[in-house]
Amino acid sequence: MHAMPSAKPAAAPGAPDAAPGDPALRFEFCGLNFASPVVLLSGCVGFGEEYTRIEGFSNRDAGAIVLKGTTGKPRLGNPPHRVYETAAGMLNAIGLQNPGVERVVAEILPQLDFSETRFIANVCGSTLEEYVEVTRRFDQSPIDAMEINISCPNVREGGVAFGNYPHMSAQVVAACRQATGKPLITKLSPNQTDIRENARRCIEAGTDALAVINTVMGMAIDVTTRRPVIGNVQGGLSGPAIKPIALLKVHQVYEVARPHKIPIIGQGGIVSATDALEFLIAGASAVGIGTALFYDPMAVKKINDGLGEYLRAQGLANVTQLVGSLRTGREMEDCAVSG
Repeated sequence: MHAMPSAKPAAAPGAPDAAPGDPALRFEFCGLNFASPVVLLSGCVGFGEEYTRIEGFSNRDAGAIVLKGTTGKPRLGNPPHRVYETAAGMLNAIGLQNPGVERVVAEILPQLDFSETRFIANVCGSTLEEYVEVTRRFDQSPIDAMEINISCPNVREGGVAFGNYPHMSAQVVAACRQATGKPLITKLSPNQTDIRENARRCIEAGTDALAVINTVMGMAIDVTTRRPVIGNVQGGLSGPAIKPIALLKVHQVYEVARPHKIPIIGQGGIVSATDALEFLIAGASAVGIGTALFYDPMAVKKINDGLGEYLRAQGLANVTQLVGSLRTGREMEDCAVSG
């Protein structure tokens, strides 16, 4: 049996919750006690140790940390350039560079302090079999949960991303579900026709939670050479530029996930407590911070402080009271507005 998904105030502090922090920010996510709704996102914190070298930073400030994307075998990643700053954002095409799941489990996980926070593995693959292999290996490790990166290309279908097609997404989730009893979080791509249908299919396939959204595909051109700046031609856009897109997607997915009590990690352009509050109100139970860390490693602490202040000002006892509290004025289906 896999963990029952939930997002409610933590009944009692567990091992990571022994960390100092605002009790109003503590809650339960998929059966795991989180000390804060702030989650550090995959690809932005290495394997959980990078920012600990910075004075004043502590993993204990985060509710959870999602480790770098991990595949079955080691990968070198894409050719340079891999990262490029854009207006209000950043393009990246790292190419899943990682040492492979065996080394991660045998050498990296033992170095992590699991009393600090929750650590979540990011599972990647080019085939269903690889997803299952990586999931099964992490299932045999002390990792707390797994995030399925379904934005990987399916080599058997011409390289199209699993996550852009609901039936492929569901196949990956179902296969991973059979390989583990740990909580599964499926990261949904915005680069698809109907994210709601994809969410529905992933829920039916057995996901415990959803992460909304992954990066938005984009590119940049060097006008002097007339060549793409990114070595892979295209890359994933993150940062404040995509926040309005991410907010809408969280709102849309929440309408699908709410009846099933499936919690959401809302992510995409969050840099402040106000940003985080928007995502919580839209329906996210937790919020992911990524690009903001590159220029403000203390963003987690600042967001925690801001969330606590807001809760006290609003007379709210726990952050879970904000989730899905959006007031639309009337019940209506989302529609495209032109003008």
